[in-house]
Amino acid sequence: MLIDDLNNAKVGKPFETLGLQKVEGKKGLLLRAWLPGAKAVDVYSINGKKKICKLTLVDEDGLFEEQLKTEKPFNYLFKVTYDDAVVEVIDPYQFRDEAFYGLSTMNEEPANIYKTLGAQLVELDVDGVKVKGTKFAVYAPSATAVSVIGDFNFWDGRRLPMAKSLLGHWVLFVPGLTAGLRYKYEIKDPYGNRLPHKADPVGFYHEQYPSFASIISDQTTYKWNDEKWIKSQLNNKLEKPMSIYELHMGSWKRHEDGKPYSYKELATDLLDYVKEMGYTHIELMPIMEHPFSGSWGYQPTGLFAPTSRFGSIDDFKFFVDTFHQNGIGIILDWVPAHFPTDAFGLAKFDGTCVYEYEDPRRGWHPDWNSLIYDFGRDTVRRFLIASALVWLDLYHIDGLRVDAVASMLYWDYSRKAGEWIPNVDGGNVNYEAVSFLKWFNEEVYKHHPNAMTIAEESTAFAGVSRPTYAGGLGFEFKWNMGWMHDSLEYMATDPFFRKYHHGEMSFSMIYAYNENFILSISHDEVTHGKNSLLYKMPGDEWQQCANLRAYFGFQYAHPGKKLNFMGSEFGQGSEWNDNAQLDWWLLKYPKHQGIQALVKDLNHLYRNEKALWAEDYNPEAFKWLDVNDADHSVFAMERKAGDETIIAISNFTPVPYVAYRVGVATPGTYEVILNTDDKKYWGSGYGTGSEKMVASNISWQNNFHSIVLDLPPLSTVYIKKVSD
Repeated sequence: MLIDDLNNAKVGKPFETLGLQKVEGKKGLLLRAWLPGAKAVDVYSINGKKKICKLTLVDEDGLFEEQLKTEKPFNYLFKVTYDDAVVEVIDPYQFRDEAFYGLSTMNEEPANIYKTLGAQLVELDVDGVKVKGTKFAVYAPSATAVSVIGDFNFWDGRRLPMAKSLLGHWVLFVPGLTAGLRYKYEIKDPYGNRLPHKADPVGFYHEQYPSFASIISDQTTYKWNDEKWIKSQLNNKLEKPMSIYELHMGSWKRHEDGKPYSYKELATDLLDYVKEMGYTHIELMPIMEHPFSGSWGYQPTGLFAPTSRFGSIDDFKFFVDTFHQNGIGIILDWVPAHFPTDAFGLAKFDGTCVYEYEDPRRGWHPDWNSLIYDFGRDTVRRFLIASALVWLDLYHIDGLRVDAVASMLYWDYSRKAGEWIPNVDGGNVNYEAVSFLKWFNEEVYKHHPNAMTIAEESTAFAGVSRPTYAGGLGFEFKWNMGWMHDSLEYMATDPFFRKYHHGEMSFSMIYAYNENFILSISHDEVTHGKNSLLYKMPGDEWQQCANLRAYFGFQYAHPGKKLNFMGSEFGQGSEWNDNAQLDWWLLKYPKHQGIQALVKDLNHLYRNEKALWAEDYNPEAFKWLDVNDADHSVFAMERKAGDETIIAISNFTPVPYVAYRVGVATPGTYEVILNTDDKKYWGSGYGTGSEKMVASNISWQNNFHSIVLDLPPLSTVYIKKVSD
């Protein structure tokens, strides 16, 4: 019976039941309303001026009807009498066409998903009356019934049943609902069983624990002021300086009460710090909404929403806008590799595997105890790509760093034999993920050519940062995980034994031009028992600091863009703790001040010296001047851009070398422009013997000319050719 379906929230076709209906065998239209708790319902014209009729209560649970004489549909509103109030309600079930409008565009562009699904604020012109409300649309193809619930209907799944489209979307336009109201979806699975209330997969904003409710949001209220920045980004980023400060918003700085800084507070304090330190970009660990802070954002449930932990949507836009107005780019970590099993999230969304692979040998991630998206399903692919585009479109983000790409590319990633299913050719490559990543990159650069995509990919998969038309995945950059691993292993080795590991520091140049690499020293290297960057270094207190300074000098001289995690820039001693702020108190001490001063000078020097970044991906612009001196653990490299030349010489022993000769390609005068052993960096102050050196005609190490200088202990020295 109808009343049973209404009472049990099992109405799957409300537009065929509620509102104006044509009843077979009867003249005129039947007007039916379902208003639990109502005592009386009067029907008025949509402008409220003319009373049309009074509905008859046909069931005490709240079902009202009236047979009308008119054959012509019309728009109307209800004046509903309850025990304690009389309220005006514009019936949602007179707006069938408006509810379904736009769904036909879903297969045209992935971006239409966040323009059509979710909770969209809408204003209709109905018989000269402006009707404002919210259109809800959610994909749940196997559900037997879906209702929108929220503050506006007592979270009662009986009150606002939604209608199902042929594509599997459930829709309803509800007049009167404005931004700020909380909502969720009540879904019945294929067998009619009620599921835990679900947050909106395409929700723009979500509440925190315990409700995890979605919140109707207005994306049009913020007025951007970053036009100058946007225009400046229409260039080749491969030929631009990029020094990235990776950070976790919740633990960069905190108030005395332990509360993290807000978006607006970070837009002041963090901005000032990043500008002073000379970084070109910041990279935010995922700020997409996530239920568990301890996941650092890598278990997101709201891929379209900035987390409400730190403020509102407009607060986040203000944060981005302010950084842009001050010349700083923003990169976001984006996680399409997996998602958590929280009952209110995407898992078994309509009682079936809507988003995840059904077979756990493909759909379960053993490393993170999470679910894996079904990259072969078109609806999932479009959903994920839309979630990427929304950050570039609505939030003006400059780039997306895609997390855990390797785990997407291989079926056997972190799996033993028998725990995975081969592809159609019997191999371990996930062709569906490969296809998805290519399409993702094509969509990003088609709609946002000034953006960048970055892959965190730890294997030798070919062509990660090569165009899709050339057979690549289409990313612009790839993290150089091999360089990070090898160089940190070398630096952790006692200097006495480094000569036996000499190749670990130079091996990266063998494959340096296979991809467009970013030299990344990320959060993963300073947590989970791996120790801080400073305390990875061997030796006593002074040597640890000197090693770290020399290492930073080597990193900034090596081809590739740069990334370092927060805290490392001043030599934080403890591992990163996401539940506390960085150890800023350490900056009371000269050794930490010195490390910070060096990183600041390196950033500014790097940005000002074209030779250090303009030809990062041109093998003709790099040359080892000295790569074979394992006995002294010395490396010397030359970087060029046009007529500009920078030489970097690293001594990775605590022994200074007097009158050390280095071959150079051309004659001229060379000048020391940075020495990581300088006293202002808490170094020993051991000099190089001469600030300026004139190259002699003495051939050395396959070069026709050479210079001589003293090499300070555990140091990297930068030398610039200043004249011929």
